[in-house]
Amino acid sequence: MDTQSYLPVQPGVGMEENFLSLDDILLSHERLPTRTECAFPRLGFLEKSSDTQDIPEGTKMELPLWLSKGLYEKKRRVLSVELPKVYREGWRTVFTADPNVVDLHKMGPYYYGLGSQMLHFDSPENPEIAQALLQTFIGRFRRIMDSSQNAYNEDTSALVERDLQLQYTYNNRHNIGTITVICLNSFQLLIFVKG
Repeated sequence: MDTQSYLPVQPGVGMEENFLSLDDILLSHERLPTRTECAFPRLGFLEKSSDTQDIPEGTKMELPLWLSKGLYEKKRRVLSVELPKVYREGWRTVFTADPNVVDLHKMGPYYYGLGSQMLHFDSPENPEIAQALLQTFIGRFRRIMDSSQNAYNEDTSALVERDLQLQYTYNNRHNIGTITVICLNSFQLLIFVKG
């Protein structure tokens, strides 16, 4: 009988979040460049580069997405959120030219999720960001589908070998983890019986 201690929970879609999803929890901790629009009294400890007790108006700092969304209000300007570099015009031009040349994981493991969350903040560039996200996804998806449909015409032995190596590494780590859990449970049972 195969039991899992953790059942995967799907991440939220678009601007919605699912805080039972590990991906959404990690996404909410992505840091965004922000600028304060008013002073924050007695919160100077949050800004590591300053020794003052307060955070003055106009201070640039990085805050996690969850805090930025909580402090951002359209009516009362508490802070403004700047675009991360991967969503700025220069990178959007690169993605428009060829979305397959960029390693999205190096740019940020949550490129699509963070991009859709950035639409929560009012920015004149929101339509262009949404279009860039869509076109990047379409371009990369088209290449994946093309590669999968035409794989029989190409030599895929290098890909298969790499996949087998990763599977072997995963199986070894899984086996070591299982053995460790069994030993720990046996040790705890031994302590319980003797104690």
